[in-house]
Amino acid sequence: MSKNVICLGNALIDAIVQLETDNTLSELDLPKGGMILVDKDVFDKIKLQARNLNYTLQTGGSAANTANGIANLGIGAGYIGMVGEDDFGEFYINDLLSNNIKPQVFKSKFSSSGTAIAFVSKDGERTFATYLGAAIELNSKLLKEEFFNNYHILHIEGYLIVNHELIKQAILLAKQNNLLISLDLASYNVVEENIEFLKQISKDVDIIFANEQEAYAFSGEKDAKKALDIIASYCKIAVVKIGKDGSLIKQGDKTIRISSKEKLCIDTTGAGDMYASGFLSGLCLDKTLEDCGKMGGILAEEVIGVYGAKIPKDAWQRINEEINNL
Repeated sequence: MSKNVICLGNALIDAIVQLETDNTLSELDLPKGGMILVDKDVFDKIKLQARNLNYTLQTGGSAANTANGIANLGIGAGYIGMVGEDDFGEFYINDLLSNNIKPQVFKSKFSSSGTAIAFVSKDGERTFATYLGAAIELNSKLLKEEFFNNYHILHIEGYLIVNHELIKQAILLAKQNNLLISLDLASYNVVEENIEFLKQISKDVDIIFANEQEAYAFSGEKDAKKALDIIASYCKIAVVKIGKDGSLIKQGDKTIRISSKEKLCIDTTGAGDMYASGFLSGLCLDKTLEDCGKMGGILAEEVIGVYGAKIPKDAWQRINEEINNL
């Protein structure tokens, strides 16, 4: 019997916007490749400026994307988050249920459901402007020990790092239930702004995922291998994703390099989330670290070929067959 994963994150509706040029980012004062939090007034202004661009809507939030990938690989998945008492909130919960993800989702009486606008540049890089809305009301007092019963891994999205008490309580309750703790660093600017707290809690984390920008922000090292070594000094398993060159994994004294297949990159949104899905699913199936990395790579390579952070339903049978043949 396989193990399972519960994910903790910001419940957000994703609006995927396709950019013709990066001038739009400059006009909106958005750092390319980053994620900035905005209030309702600023968010409404951004929406107004982006109204004539092509966009699609889907459920999102880093941890929820990861839960979606895990569930579609046949592994038990749960999700903790918060939405508003609105149509978007109902849509969000129903989407989790339809994807076999057990929801522990709270509803705010005060705020609308959070929304993230993902601006996708021509080179596939994505830039987020995020209005957290109800998601920001998720707090440490809402977490209960029973939420973590019958799970084996807690996966936390790095965007939550700004909520120190929530993160500390989640780690405490998960440790009391003997769960492994997985953390995705999520965005380099979030890492930079919370570096001291992040390094403090990383000592209680078992698995850390980072891309090259995030790894540099955490370690101060631009070389991915050196950054990996520093991150690995804080946790049991460190993963640095190096784009088209694959990923690096380190556990103890062992370092593994996972190569990547050449694939047309349309949109990098969700690549890190899907990598975590594959990797954590591999751990749940007691795969080797090398196979876990390959599983992560397969999902990441798949999602960059489509717009948005979700892999199309009709692709999962083929993906599962490919993973079964590893």
